Amino acid sequence: MTNTTAEAENTTATTVVVTGASGRTGSRVARAVRAAGLGVREATRSTGFDWEDPTTWAATLRGADAAYLMYPTDIGSPAAAEGVGALAREAVGLGVGRLVLLSARGEDQALPAEEALRTSGARWTVVRAAWFAQNLSEGPLAGELCESGGLVFPAGEVQEPFVDVRDIADVVAAVLTAGDRYAGRTVELTGPRLLSFRRAVEEVAAATGTALTYTPVPARAYGERLTGFGIPPEEAEFLVEVFETLLDGRNARLTDGVRQVLGRAPRDFADFAREAAAEGAWKG
Repeated sequence: MTNTTAEAENTTATTVVVTGASGRTGSRVARAVRAAGLGVREATRSTGFDWEDPTTWAATLRGADAAYLMYPTDIGSPAAAEGVGALAREAVGLGVGRLVLLSARGEDQALPAEEALRTSGARWTVVRAAWFAQNLSEGPLAGELCESGGLVFPAGEVQEPFVDVRDIADVVAAVLTAGDRYAGRTVELTGPRLLSFRRAVEEVAAATGTALTYTPVPARAYGERLTGFGIPPEEAEFLVEVFETLLDGRNARLTDGVRQVLGRAPRDFADFAREAAAEGAWKG
């Protein structure tokens, strides 16, 4: 048997736990991991896994070789560090030594969760991603664009290097099939250019052929909107804190993380918008 054949067989035999496998990033990570020839074990509440219930973790982790960790709500939430650290330690204890954590680029509140992973004993990789392009095509912001014909958001005119979630997924799959090349490393992912939220909305409008507006508001005013939408006050307060720091311009620079890992340029926002529009993302 050649080395190449042996490596392929080992790759095929690898099982990766994908937390949040039904979500925005997890579903795409699961798809990319399968495309790379690895087995996927989906970790969602429907499969019996619950981040908030540690008694459900072992059944999902046991027998796996690696895991993709996506903490629900937000990686910077006060509970994230404890949850990520506890899950990582349990994973290591069960022989799941290879862990990849999705983190947020520029979010200071996420640093404790990253540190919890680093000190868990795992062979870890942190993937810090810029603002997702798909945040505008899926979820509450997409609904707002469809229903009100515009976006109200506390980003001012700050420049952001929107990253396509498919690039994040491809990077995670590549990291998991690269042995220990990325162990103990943090990879920062951005799109190929900077654009303001106003410009992003304009590009969505161009892709859909509809008139859309962008209205910047202060973070505190946006917090009031969130509570009006039914978000608990403590969660809204946390999000205000995140927006006040994360959207202050600190991320207005590009990285070559996607090219370093994948050997190609990241997907452009305009291409994302055209593809999402063709798939009916903003048709309500």
